[in-house]
Amino acid sequence: MPEAFYERAGDGFVATELTRGPWDPGAQHAGPPAALIGREIEQLDGAGEFQVGRVTFEILRSVPIGAVRVEAEVVRPGRRVQMVEASLSNEEGELVRARGWRLRTGAIEVPEETSEPAAPPGPEQGSEPEFFATGDSVGYHTAMEWRAISGEFLEPGPATVWMRMRHPLLAGEEPSPLQRTLIAADVGNGISAVLDWRSHLFINVDLTVHLERMPRGEWVCVDATTLPQANGIGTAESVLSDEDGRIGRAAQTLLLSTR
Repeated sequence: MPEAFYERAGDGFVATELTRGPWDPGAQHAGPPAALIGREIEQLDGAGEFQVGRVTFEILRSVPIGAVRVEAEVVRPGRRVQMVEASLSNEEGELVRARGWRLRTGAIEVPEETSEPAAPPGPEQGSEPEFFATGDSVGYHTAMEWRAISGEFLEPGPATVWMRMRHPLLAGEEPSPLQRTLIAADVGNGISAVLDWRSHLFINVDLTVHLERMPRGEWVCVDATTLPQANGIGTAESVLSDEDGRIGRAAQTLLLSTR
């Protein structure tokens, strides 16, 4: 069993089978590549003074389980707001392109009457969900710890699920709050599917994550709803939380089709 989602290899990385997604045994779930890109963004100068407020991942092609390279840069510098771009690629070309905003953090007073949504029931109140059959005994579905508060993978409709990494993104590194969020944020369409996975595909072509603050602790909650349309296009929308309450939201554009 691998000890991490990725192993270092020269100036790049090699994905392990812990990244395997549910649709293709040779392809990664989009969560680990998003987290790896997030890690690269965190390596940019000034990361300690800025927080990622929004990042969008354009999934250009399926990401194979194999060697990948990650690059990131600040393309719009600024004292308070910066735009960053990043790319994940392999020897055949670019696989995922990302663009986001980093915002300078600072203390302000928030009006007392400002209300925040109540935190969802904690992971200790959830149960381990049953997964649909992927055909593989090791993959993203086993590399993450799951606690369902409502809804199930095998039950159509909205779902609220807590997630925690069982393994680090890279061996010897403690996952950052951003990495913990991004590796979980891409599950909305999977946990809240409306169409039967045995007869339909509902694959996302992108992932956008807005972060109002970074999570505290190891658990991230995804409260997701999928909205399909008869034209074969849909969205999955998720509220992201930690055990103290809301931290942001995620959205996915979905391609819906019969198998």
